[in-house]
Amino acid sequence: MAILVDEATRVVVSGITGREGTFHALRNRAYGTQVVAGVTPGKAGQDVEGIPVFDTIADAVAETGANTSLIFVPARFATEAIYEAADSELPLVVCITEGIPVRDMARVASYLRGKPSTLVGPNCPGVISPGRSNVGIIPGEICAPGRVGLVSRSGTLTYQIVHELTQRGIGQSTCVGMGGDPVHGIGFVQALERFEHDPETELVVMIGEIGGDDEERAAAFIREHVSKPVVGYIAGFTAPPGKRMGHAGAIITGSSGTAQAKAEALETAGVKVGRTPTEVAELVEAALP
Repeated sequence: MAILVDEATRVVVSGITGREGTFHALRNRAYGTQVVAGVTPGKAGQDVEGIPVFDTIADAVAETGANTSLIFVPARFATEAIYEAADSELPLVVCITEGIPVRDMARVASYLRGKPSTLVGPNCPGVISPGRSNVGIIPGEICAPGRVGLVSRSGTLTYQIVHELTQRGIGQSTCVGMGGDPVHGIGFVQALERFEHDPETELVVMIGEIGGDDEERAAAFIREHVSKPVVGYIAGFTAPPGKRMGHAGAIITGSSGTAQAKAEALETAGVKVGRTPTEVAELVEAALP
């Protein structure tokens, strides 16, 4: 069984009439995902190659039974799209949009507390359960159904390591791109907890990077609550302190947040940490039952 998305996932795409929204909505549908609706205010009654467009998510849910929101709208409108999806009580909201101000996302995080919606992102590649459903921008052709769960702060490293695994005949149960912003939805701990309880996931790969303390908190959670093998990768061993490297959250402050410190925390918790994507795939291959 997959986590977050599967054959029953019914997607409504906010921003479907924009270039990126159209491209990825059709690509996800071609993969086999049930893309049942789109939302662009003022364009209700139109369609995108047979996908009906509505003015609001509430209208789309009422008409199509959508249960997952996929957001491609510009940063200045993205938080409103998240609020709208949460107000419609959609179980899953995947926000691809990058460049949302930290202050705005802090308000979103507060708003979502106590609501039934799980947020993935923003500034993320989304979620794929290979062979079942693809909600986001992860290339389905590099994935394969299998036993390895993956959660990552980096989209590019997700693609690289998934490709390395697939090339070795190692498939994935679900790949979660959590995004690299300082304030985000689902993180390592929440994904690890879901993978721990997923009977079809036998090993988990977590891909981290410098900045923040998500990886250290994940290490503590793994030590206490995860029985399945975990293989890690941390990007940024050569990153200079005080300089942002890529993501908004990838910045070392003081003596915390370094790749070395994160790797040591994970290794202390029993996680094998690869130093290259190829080594990660090798460690997974060796650890699988």
